[in-house]
Amino acid sequence: MSLSAKSSSSFREAISKKIIPSEGLASFAAKVKKGNKILVTLNGSFDLLHPGHFEMIHEASCQGDLLLILLNSDASIKAYKSPHRPIRPLEERLLQIAVLERVDFVSWFEETDPCRVLAEVQPDVHVNGNEYGEECIEADVVREGGGRLHIVSLIEGFSTTNLIKKIQSLPCD
Repeated sequence: MSLSAKSSSSFREAISKKIIPSEGLASFAAKVKKGNKILVTLNGSFDLLHPGHFEMIHEASCQGDLLLILLNSDASIKAYKSPHRPIRPLEERLLQIAVLERVDFVSWFEETDPCRVLAEVQPDVHVNGNEYGEECIEADVVREGGGRLHIVSLIEGFSTTNLIKKIQSLPCD
């Protein structure tokens, strides 16, 4: 089944309202603060979505009024993960995250870590996985901006790396 040009256009139009250009994040965050909304952030590559991502996104969305997902750019993923990643380019990852009901907004950053963008946004709550813990690389910048960390326990066995290995082991038909 293929989407008609009209439905595809409507989809992109609806989803684009949730995508904040990276250069507009400071202005976006200022508006949120003026509205006395609790801004929650979560960052990552979100390359191949799996149940662990969905649980983390759900828990993050329960921590405040608005959830902003910050995606690593393609170049930053290549720099910190592998020259063979991401599998899905930023534009596709933005769309797949924006379509999720629990996500209010999505944007991206170019650096290998989110510290600069978190300093700019100053979230009230920043969500991270327990593999990074309370003293994660983002901790100081989040606290300095007046925010707090919320640590999520990960679901064992789910990772993009595991998905890639499984796909690679499949026979080609």
